Amino acid sequence: MTHFYHLLANNLLANITNFTVWFALTFYVYLETHSVFATGMVAGIYLVLTAGSGFWFGSLVDHHRKKLVMLGSSVVSFAFYALSFAAYLLFPKGSLADPYGAPLWVVVWLVMLGVIAGNIRSIALPTLVTLLIPEDRRDKANGLVGMVSGVGFLTTSVISGFLVAWGGMVSTLVFALVCTLLAFAHLLFVPLNEERSTAPTDAPAEPRRVDIRGTIRVIGAVPGLFALILFATFNNFLGGIFMALMDAYGLSLVKVQTWGLLWGLLSTAFIASGLLISRTGLGRSPLRTLLLVNLISWAVCCVFTLQPSIVLLTLGCFVWMFLGPYAEAAEQTTLQKVVPFERQGRVFGFAQSVEQAASPLTAFLIGPLTQFLFIPLMTTGAGAAAIGDWFGRGPDRGIAFVFTLAGVLGVVATVLAFNSKYYRQLAAAYARGADQAAAPA
Repeated sequence: MTHFYHLLANNLLANITNFTVWFALTFYVYLETHSVFATGMVAGIYLVLTAGSGFWFGSLVDHHRKKLVMLGSSVVSFAFYALSFAAYLLFPKGSLADPYGAPLWVVVWLVMLGVIAGNIRSIALPTLVTLLIPEDRRDKANGLVGMVSGVGFLTTSVISGFLVAWGGMVSTLVFALVCTLLAFAHLLFVPLNEERSTAPTDAPAEPRRVDIRGTIRVIGAVPGLFALILFATFNNFLGGIFMALMDAYGLSLVKVQTWGLLWGLLSTAFIASGLLISRTGLGRSPLRTLLLVNLISWAVCCVFTLQPSIVLLTLGCFVWMFLGPYAEAAEQTTLQKVVPFERQGRVFGFAQSVEQAASPLTAFLIGPLTQFLFIPLMTTGAGAAAIGDWFGRGPDRGIAFVFTLAGVLGVVATVLAFNSKYYRQLAAAYARGADQAAAPA
C-alpha cells in the first residue's frame, strides 16, 4: 500500500499542476481579451481533446509499463509547457489580447496539449489499483482516488487565481515547469513491480495499436457493460447542464466573490466523500451503489432550484458533489472486476472518450435552448402563467426550470436502469468475477 500512496501523492501533484494551468489559462484569456467566445473555445478545446485522446491513451497504458507511461506523460507535458513559455515570450507584447489573432491560439494550443498529456494518468491509475490492491479493498482505494481529485479541485481554484493575479502566464508556466519536473523526479523513485499481463501464456499477441474493435469486443463480452457506459454517458449528457448554467444561476443569487468562495468550500465534499469511501467501501454490489447515488443525486436536482435560495442551492450542490466520487468509484470498481487486466487501459480510455463527449455536447446545446426557449417560457410564456405564482418568474427561473427538468429525466433514467435486464446481467457478472465474466480478446 505504501507504493500506492506514493502514486496517489504523485498523481495529486500532477493533477494540481495541469488543472491549475488550465484554470489559469482560462482566467488569463478572459482578462486579456474580455471575450466569452475565447474562454468558451478554451473549454471546448479541452473537452474535445479529452474525448478524442482516450482511445489512444488507453492503448498506451495497456501496451506499456504503467510507470513508464506516467513518466512519459510528465515529459510531454513539460515539453509543451516549455514551448508555450517560449512562444509567450517571443510574441510581441499585446498580441495575445486579440481573441482572433494567431499568437493567442498558438499559446492556447501548446498549453492545452501539455494539460491533455496529463490525462493519461487518469486512465493508468485505475489499472494500477487493479494491480496493486487486493480485490476486496479496491472500492476503498477508488475512494482515495476520488479524494485526490477533490483535493486537486479545491487547491486548483485557489492557486490559479493567485498565479494569474501575481504574474500572469509567466508565473503560471514557471509553476507548471517546476511542479512537472518534481512529479517526474518523485515517480522515478517509486518502485513498481508490474505484471505485464494476466493473459494466458499461449494467448496470441495483441496488436500494439489503437484497437477500438478489440476493445468493443471485450466490452460486448460482458453482459450489461455497454449499458453501464451508456448510462454514465447519459448522466454526463445531463451533467453538461451544470457546466453550462450553474455559474449563471449562482451569480443571479450572490456576488461573484461569494460564489467563488462558496465553490471552494463545496469542493470539500469531494474530500469528505473520498475519505468515507476509503473507510466503509461501496457495499457488496458497487453497481447497486452507483444507481442508488444517481437516484439520490437526480432527486436532489429536482428540488434544489424550486425556489431562488442560495441555501437550497448550496445544500443541493453539496449533496451532488458528495455523491459524485461514489458514482465514479463504483464504476471503476465494477470495470476492474469484470474486464481482463490486459484490456483495462483501453476500456477505461474508451469509457473516458465516450462519456466525456456527452458534457460538451449538452453545454453547447443547452445555452441556446435556455436562452431562446426556457427563459421566455418562465418569464412571459406559458410556464410563467402555469406555475409562476409559486415557482417564480424571470430569466433565473427559466434556468432553474432546466435544472428541475434535468433532475426528472435523471430520476426516470435511473429507475429504468434499476429495472433493466442489463443491470441484472452486469450485477451477476460482477458477482461471478472476472474469470467467469469475460475471456481475454
